[in-house]
Amino acid sequence: MKNSFALGLLQVQPELTALQTPGCYWVTCTRQEDARLFIRQAIAQQQSVTLISADAPPRELLTPEPAGGPDRIPLFSLPKNKGSLLRLESDFSRTLSHKSGLVIFNSSAAQWDKLEEAELTAWIKRMRRLLNKKQLTLLIVTSGATIINLRNNLQRYFRQLDGVAHLTFQQDSWQYRINWWYAAERLLADRAIRLGCKDERFYGLNENEKQEPLSLNDEQQYLADKIVLEGAPPLSRQWQLFDDNEQVYLRAQQASAATVIFSLSRSDYISELAKMTHSLRRARGNGLKIVVREMGTSLRYSDERLLLACGVTAIVPAAAPMSRFLTLLESVQGQLFNRRVPANFDALTAALQPLQEKGYLRLDAFCQAVKQLIGNTLLPENDKGLLVALRPVPQLKPQQILTLCKPRRFGDLVTVLDDRVILFLSSCRYNDLNTALKFIFSLPHDELFANRMVWFEDNQILAEINNIKNLTPNAIQDLTPELQPTPSPVAPADSRERQVPQPFTLLPEGKTL
Repeated sequence: MKNSFALGLLQVQPELTALQTPGCYWVTCTRQEDARLFIRQAIAQQQSVTLISADAPPRELLTPEPAGGPDRIPLFSLPKNKGSLLRLESDFSRTLSHKSGLVIFNSSAAQWDKLEEAELTAWIKRMRRLLNKKQLTLLIVTSGATIINLRNNLQRYFRQLDGVAHLTFQQDSWQYRINWWYAAERLLADRAIRLGCKDERFYGLNENEKQEPLSLNDEQQYLADKIVLEGAPPLSRQWQLFDDNEQVYLRAQQASAATVIFSLSRSDYISELAKMTHSLRRARGNGLKIVVREMGTSLRYSDERLLLACGVTAIVPAAAPMSRFLTLLESVQGQLFNRRVPANFDALTAALQPLQEKGYLRLDAFCQAVKQLIGNTLLPENDKGLLVALRPVPQLKPQQILTLCKPRRFGDLVTVLDDRVILFLSSCRYNDLNTALKFIFSLPHDELFANRMVWFEDNQILAEINNIKNLTPNAIQDLTPELQPTPSPVAPADSRERQVPQPFTLLPEGKTL
């Protein structure tokens, strides 16, 4: 076997970018834009290439033109259905030959989701036999929000696929993780490369981050907000207590391996706390142990993900007693923080908390905002939030309910459709729904609503949003004045003009009873 093609990734060892003939390689990308860029870079490296697309039109993948590559590229489109995918092997047999060069097949994850496990297995085996017969090399590049399902399924095809790799965007860079890769009769496996992108070309980054702490002299010290000890005095001479988190942060700027403990009592402080932990982690290195103790129920899992991405070692939930808190502190001793913390804090928060709106939105704006959030591939699949339809008790109108609805978190949206109040609670899990409703409504929600319906999977939420737009096309135009958007998340009271009584004469003039 010989290596006849290459992916074109810059500053990456050749063995990890070479494609042997015959061969079948599969690369999955979380974002569609990354898949397009990856394909264009691979095309620019080839002397002969054939492009097939079942996602975007193939011409769009070549606009603007790649930086290199052949002058003439055969282009083929594939319908977005299961049947066309199952017939692809027979189409290859009729159309392609060894002169076709590298064959790149661009597809969406949603199309592969339509195949059963047995169908996918049979497809890969048939395609493998054809590639061997015609001496072809096939590179499959797949992207989409549900890519995690396909990634898991591909693990079992080690004998049929010559290479499987995944490209994932991580705020300020990309991770290119190789499960296995055959090249020049050599097998490479379990590799992770960090990539940058410049001039629409991916290149390898040289990471020389220092893993060792700057010093171990303060390894036994604890720097903490005094509230985390619930009124107790310092537990030993190694403990230093401060009046608030800001003083803890200032002292921790001189620490190298100490345990730094912040408190969190309210949800509107999360962004500030994330900024402090991000600054400490980037400046003081991986030896610092940063712990956040929740003093009241205020964290959703998206907040936890943000804090962990900013460099927090561990988060202690509000329900944990003092003994559990101290046990956790003991368990993190001697640990080094081994996750990457991106340098750009604003890009990090924008990726993990993309929806910077809250409160009441018009129906059309509400649907658009929810679809935008569900389509964000950087957020966990089927874990982006809850769509809740609430029907008020007969004595209340939806407009009255809105005066009691006060969403405080970014991403918590509310609108009205007919006789229902519709909520979207970003990054809220189903078992936390009652707690979220308790904080949003100023009266007990069990007394306000007769029933409720909840959607939590991405496909369910998108389907319901489309139903709202399709089944009630006039709902957006027929919004009453009291439901128009205002700076406040609470809908204004009824401001219609008061009717003036008009006199009405029952008897003709001059006559009396």
